Amino acid sequence: MQDYTPPTNGFRTFLIVWATQSISVFGSALTGFAINIWMLTTLYPLPEQKPQLAGALSLVSLAFAIPAIFAAPIAGAWADRHDRKRIMMATDTFSGLISILLLILVAAQQLNLALLLVLIVAFAAANSFHTAAFDTSYVMLVTKDQLPRANGMMQTIFALSGILSPAFAAFLLSIPALARQNDVALFTTGALAGLKDGAPLAMGIDALTFFLAAGALVFLLIPSPKRTDLGSEGAPRKSLWADVRFGVVYIWQRRPLLWLLATFAAVNFFLSPIGVLMPLLLKFNLAADWQARGLTLESAIAMLSSVMALGGITGGVVVSVWGGLKKRRVYGVLVSIILVGVTLIFVGSAPWIYAVAAAFFLMQAVTPAANIHSQAIWQGQVPPDMQGRVFAVRRVIAQFAAPISTALAGLIGGLFDPGLVLTILGALNVLICGAQLFNPQLLHVEDKEYLDQLAKQAELAKQAELAQQAQIP
Repeated sequence: MQDYTPPTNGFRTFLIVWATQSISVFGSALTGFAINIWMLTTLYPLPEQKPQLAGALSLVSLAFAIPAIFAAPIAGAWADRHDRKRIMMATDTFSGLISILLLILVAAQQLNLALLLVLIVAFAAANSFHTAAFDTSYVMLVTKDQLPRANGMMQTIFALSGILSPAFAAFLLSIPALARQNDVALFTTGALAGLKDGAPLAMGIDALTFFLAAGALVFLLIPSPKRTDLGSEGAPRKSLWADVRFGVVYIWQRRPLLWLLATFAAVNFFLSPIGVLMPLLLKFNLAADWQARGLTLESAIAMLSSVMALGGITGGVVVSVWGGLKKRRVYGVLVSIILVGVTLIFVGSAPWIYAVAAAFFLMQAVTPAANIHSQAIWQGQVPPDMQGRVFAVRRVIAQFAAPISTALAGLIGGLFDPGLVLTILGALNVLICGAQLFNPQLLHVEDKEYLDQLAKQAELAKQAELAQQAQIP
């Protein structure tokens, strides 16, 4: 893999995959917005139901996070063994079918929290396999000098969808009500006027975007790396679980990489509750302010989500054009996530929705710099034919703490002021990540020779231990 050369039209192929997958993410954002509004206005609409609402938001976040974390090692090993394009096609198609089932349940008004959680778990598991294949595919399509640009574009996928999807989703949700009021002549007749809201429309578009992404892949060439440990008949000598163990050992023997993951685990612990606490912050802490400005809850959430996405795309574009740091990228990671903590402190303490929106914009603008520099470090340290296995374990370690804090947010958010909780989390993020600027092990994370030497020493120590055990009668 050291001598691998991407295909001549690889970057064009990457652009097509990136564009179609971005459209699919846009569709999923529509569904996510519709689900949040359903929980806020239909499932638990009353002020006294704040604890139940916080619990439901937490459960939905956990349903996304837990399957993704536990399926990641198997998904990564699977991506290293099988054609990655076919994995993406299959998972896109499966996710589209889940969206259709969700559409039917919502349209028939049969959706409840338990069914929603089951569907989310199925989607999250499928998405783990899709992510493992997608994240390790574009390194096979673009040259090393194009990787910074590609990494920047990858960071903008969710931000791009987030700019337009909230406003568009809010419009879709309002269509049946407008039809019943004869405010939209196009829909005054037909089945749409009979819908409770436009959530089925959002989910239908989501399904179409999944099928579009799967269909586009049929016509593209996406190489998969050849395993260096294949048997004589083409079957991997190692079991799937051995592949998972390989990813664990690879990282464990290179402790600076483990320190980098520990830092991200702490960051994810502090930031994951935002998904639970932000709706609560809007509904309770900032209600007087956005109501005074003539906003509804839907429009307030849409505005805040769009501003956050605009910050993300701004940061992604800046780093894509800049290319990021060429050396000492670890500082690009640490300084960025420290700034994220500072903005979170302001989010929790600001009493005005526009001030909160500005803080979220800045938070999302600096986040891509942390992720892009981290991705560049990993791509430089891990050979492409090992990235599926190693990156999957990387994802587990970096994200394992997120479900814990999400579950705690469901409890704490229902009992305490969500703004105060966010402020405390931001302060802890600044302290923990600031301390890593003085961690000598972490600061060696880009020294490949040093990391390889650590791995070699670990192997020699292991062999010596096995030899000693063999001599014991």
